[in-house]
Amino acid sequence: MPSDSQKPKIKIRSVWAHNLESEFKLISNCVRRYPFASMDTEFPGVVYRPRKHHSLLSPSDRYSLLKYNVDSLNLIQLGLTLSDSDGNLPNLGSNRYSYIWEFNFSDFNIYRDSCAPDSIQLLRANGIDFERNVAYGIDSRRFATLLMRSGLLFNSSAAAVAAPVSWITFHSAYDFGYLIKILTRRKLPHSLGDFMSAVRFYFGEKGFLDVKCVMRHCDGLFGGLERVAGTLRVERVAGKSHQAGSDSLLTWQSFLRMKEVFCLKDGGKEHAGVLFGLEVC
Repeated sequence: MPSDSQKPKIKIRSVWAHNLESEFKLISNCVRRYPFASMDTEFPGVVYRPRKHHSLLSPSDRYSLLKYNVDSLNLIQLGLTLSDSDGNLPNLGSNRYSYIWEFNFSDFNIYRDSCAPDSIQLLRANGIDFERNVAYGIDSRRFATLLMRSGLLFNSSAAAVAAPVSWITFHSAYDFGYLIKILTRRKLPHSLGDFMSAVRFYFGEKGFLDVKCVMRHCDGLFGGLERVAGTLRVERVAGKSHQAGSDSLLTWQSFLRMKEVFCLKDGGKEHAGVLFGLEVC
């Protein structure tokens, strides 16, 4: 295995309306060789909050809260890291660099749409340019069409010719909520059961793994992504915190480190198919 100094540098490919199709072609060509997909999203916070502490909410209560928020808000960014089982990322023919992706959406308008002001302030401080997203960002409807054709999803014609993709995420109920909203082009299902059926339809019965669920079985791991990465001594090597591309990479590299440190049985697959907070992990 190459030393850290010999490893290719990682670059984030920013995807906008003008290069969406060409970037999806690259992604489609990578899926067979790199069948692990780590995903993260950025959205305008939450505008509906529970009247009692989250720990007192049932999974159905938590889903109802998620639905209220996702139905009312729009996605800002989606980060995607593709990898093989050894942690190698696509180099797209380069000897110097490996690549991950960051999709910038036009759906959210800071001057028109609902949002949580503290979340907007945090995202802007970390480099999100809301005005640029509106002007040059991706229409989520076009994104959904190309995602369906990419081979990344379980239920797509392209997936039939490649190995199933395994999705690695961190505390991702909202991430999947926004993706289901985009893919179906409608509000989220009314019940938690119907929502999970939709997630499994697009991503497979056991095709997704929420690292937050795995953490329950790893002594000493708790908190958010940044804290977990710090505990595992995983450095952020591309981008900034609260940017979707960078966070998708940090999620993947933290998961790889977890497998190494805690010797996860079968790579953690026993915890697949569950989203943290929506079912008992």
